[in-house]
Amino acid sequence: MSSKDLSKQIITLVGGESNVNSVFHCATRLRFKLKDNGKADKAALEKTPGVITVVENSGQFQVVIGNNVSQVFEQIMKETSLQDAEKNGKDDGSESTGVLGKAVDIISSIFSPILGALAGAGVLKGLLALILSLKWVSATSGTYLILNAASDSVFYFLPVFLAVTAARKFKANQFVSVAIAGALVYPAVIAAVGSTEALKFLGIPVVLVNYSSSVIPIILAVWVQSYVEKWFRSIIHESVRNILVPMFALLIVIPLTFLAFGPVGSLISEGLASGYTWLYNLSPLVAGAIAGAFWQVFVIFGVHWGFVPIMLSNITTLGYDTMLPILAAAVLSQAGAVFGVFLKSKNTQLKALSGSSTLAAVFGITEPTIYGVTLKLKKPFIYACISGAVGGAIIAVGGARAIAFSLPGLLALPTYFGTGFAWAAIGIIVAFVLAVILVYVLGFDDPETAVEEKTSQPVVKQEITQIGKELIVSPLTGALLPLESLPDEAFASGAMGKGIVIEPSSGLLTSPVKGTVTTVFPTGHAIGITSEGGAELLIHVGVNTVKLKGKHFQKKVQEGDKVEQGQTLLEFDADAIRAAGFVTATPVIVTNSADYLDVLKNTGTEISNGELLLTLIH
Repeated sequence: MSSKDLSKQIITLVGGESNVNSVFHCATRLRFKLKDNGKADKAALEKTPGVITVVENSGQFQVVIGNNVSQVFEQIMKETSLQDAEKNGKDDGSESTGVLGKAVDIISSIFSPILGALAGAGVLKGLLALILSLKWVSATSGTYLILNAASDSVFYFLPVFLAVTAARKFKANQFVSVAIAGALVYPAVIAAVGSTEALKFLGIPVVLVNYSSSVIPIILAVWVQSYVEKWFRSIIHESVRNILVPMFALLIVIPLTFLAFGPVGSLISEGLASGYTWLYNLSPLVAGAIAGAFWQVFVIFGVHWGFVPIMLSNITTLGYDTMLPILAAAVLSQAGAVFGVFLKSKNTQLKALSGSSTLAAVFGITEPTIYGVTLKLKKPFIYACISGAVGGAIIAVGGARAIAFSLPGLLALPTYFGTGFAWAAIGIIVAFVLAVILVYVLGFDDPETAVEEKTSQPVVKQEITQIGKELIVSPLTGALLPLESLPDEAFASGAMGKGIVIEPSSGLLTSPVKGTVTTVFPTGHAIGITSEGGAELLIHVGVNTVKLKGKHFQKKVQEGDKVEQGQTLLEFDADAIRAAGFVTATPVIVTNSADYLDVLKNTGTEISNGELLLTLIH
């Protein structure tokens, strides 16, 4: 099944687009927040070709796809009016999942988007340490300087990256959050950390610590920022809100971060690192065996996210982490188990799935392996846990360390270079080979290949219909935004119809279609037009701009005028409107959306006059 067909099937089986509060994706799965899980056909989804399994966890309805999840997600964005919940920080209105569920949700939302960058930079950092030790490059060479900057920048400026994702999660102003993070790693502040001269803010002593690579301080700061902004927005008039709210947020949150959140966050980070080190030192063998055995169990329940801050804190405060190499054994044991299934199984479909899952697991992606093969067969999952425990114990006893964060797997080996590297390699090999042997020798219940398998999938009946479409081009040049971002409930809720928002960079508004002008508001801030194909469009320049009473607007057409696509309808002074304290974000609404099967939006971030904006399917 193609990604397009699969995306349509998934949306249908989760209860339709109307049953979806929000959706985003991680490395292997689509994560839905549904209005009613009971409307989703879980059994049919699990039997759908291309879907590995379905998991309900932490309030999410998770459809496990595998490595091509991004392509399926992209098709969902194209075929529906849904928005990327991770990107837009959308409030899905889901019910509470308890303290643990909320904590896991917050951590996963903040760290999940940047894991790829962290992992890639971590591997590069490990490779650089390896070639430096082999004397292939000099630590004083320009080559080393540039490669070191490439591998270390993500970690050094980690507070800035976390500021963006935390702002999305807590619904704070992202640019203000980045400014707060920038203050933490500001060169003069970093230089002052090593100074013997005491630093005070309004007479209050400031405990300076090095916030580069820190995790908790910026998360605490952005969380408080979200409340500060909310309060000031409620009391400051909209005419000066866009200036004063960010100003007060910076004025209050940055000093508070240096005086309180920063030191407290650093103490928490040091405490987590010290606590883990203490437990690890009690018995490396036991710690390694437990982590190696149960890591994939943590993954199944989604609580593995809680360990990410600890790993990063270890690397920041200690310079290394001992947990990551152990987890590599847990990951490779699953790879070994699924490879054992590949060698042993006589079921052609299971054999094919096992082969592809082996490759994914070797490189650190175990969800297809777990949900598609080992957990379903039960025994291979148990054998993998046993093998992971043995490999993890070997790695822990050998004192292996990771010098940078990366996803546990074969690609992470360069990050383990140094102390205990040989033990890390031995432990990983043992975990993989032992799992293969246990699965192959002890066996499992191999499902028989039956003819019925070919016809067991649900048949989706399709009626042959004439599908038509009408193209709507952009009336403005500017940035594209989702309708939900507009600070006007009537438009944002979709009550007026489906559409999209353009933040104009110029004040030239042209006709998006060939048709008839049906409405021109006396103030000139809004125009209605009906296309020759029957699309009824409303273009509303800004929010509450009716209060300007026509100031800064020049109408170029009148009601009843016949217009060509691209003809000028209106000119306005966007800068003057903004200076007057008004939002200029302009919704383009299809007011008769109900007459169409779907309204597809341009998925880009920028658009120019005359470029394709909306596609109406009828």
